Amino acid sequence: MGDPSQREPNVSDAETRDELQNLLKKRDELRARLAAIRRDYRGGLERDSEEQAVQLENAEVLAEIARVSTEELEKLERRIAVLQRDVKPPHVLMVLTSHAELGNTGRKTGFWLEEFAAPYYVFIDAGVEVTLASPAGGEPPLDPTSSEPDHQTDATRRFLADEAARKQLAATRKLAELDPSAFDAVFYPGGHGPLWDLTEDAHSLVLIGAMAEADKPVAAVCHGPAVLTGVQRSDGTPLVEGRRVTGFTNSEEAAVGLTEHVPFLLEDRLKALGGSFSRADDWAAHVEVDGSLVTGQNPASSVPAAEAVLSLLRAQ
Repeated sequence: MGDPSQREPNVSDAETRDELQNLLKKRDELRARLAAIRRDYRGGLERDSEEQAVQLENAEVLAEIARVSTEELEKLERRIAVLQRDVKPPHVLMVLTSHAELGNTGRKTGFWLEEFAAPYYVFIDAGVEVTLASPAGGEPPLDPTSSEPDHQTDATRRFLADEAARKQLAATRKLAELDPSAFDAVFYPGGHGPLWDLTEDAHSLVLIGAMAEADKPVAAVCHGPAVLTGVQRSDGTPLVEGRRVTGFTNSEEAAVGLTEHVPFLLEDRLKALGGSFSRADDWAAHVEVDGSLVTGQNPASSVPAAEAVLSLLRAQ
């Protein structure tokens, strides 16, 4: 087979990732075997008995096995290093709102912290490259309610303590500057803000349309699916028509007292556009995956929605 540190030509990224996973598993097994051999080797040398000669002979055999295994491990390490350089991590774009006013209530809105932080770390922990963007660029407005103690989770606490992530959020890219072809998936967190700006933002509509046309994952959670309502297929029909979708429900909107203050009810709008809307109980996690389209019902759906995106990326 030759030196395994050299990559064969014309190998796809999916095949490379599969080989890398197999080699990492084999490396871990080999490391464990070497550790056991070395323990047995030391034990053979340390024994002081009438069987010492036999033990020493066994120790010499173990030493030779360890030498061969070490050489094999070194080859594996070289091969793994090559594959890790060759495998390009998936690149996910997360798009946040730039809208800060909650209708005519005089209150502030923006993005919902958990719906950003939880998917963000699902992607980061999986080795995914993440770019953050918004219509205006810079730091997007945070819905102040989402930063209250009752709404904190492990992911939000991790984010608040993560200086690098906070700096990244403070400097989101402008949507107008981005090329959809540079990304493997797009994810829209919710919060009420997207109901006002991202439903009509021309750059967002083009981005989603391009990603959908290329059959790349398009995901949104809670109020995030509102961004889909203005997107049309190439034949002029609504993107959500005939697709299984979910989002923040009418009853959940009523529960937070904002039915009369939002520009439209998301559940009603998705149904009116021909979407096959489904839901779970209020505040229960619920995700719909229809082809490359992923939607989540509410904040509790943030992690499973992001995990669904990962599954789609791994299947490509």
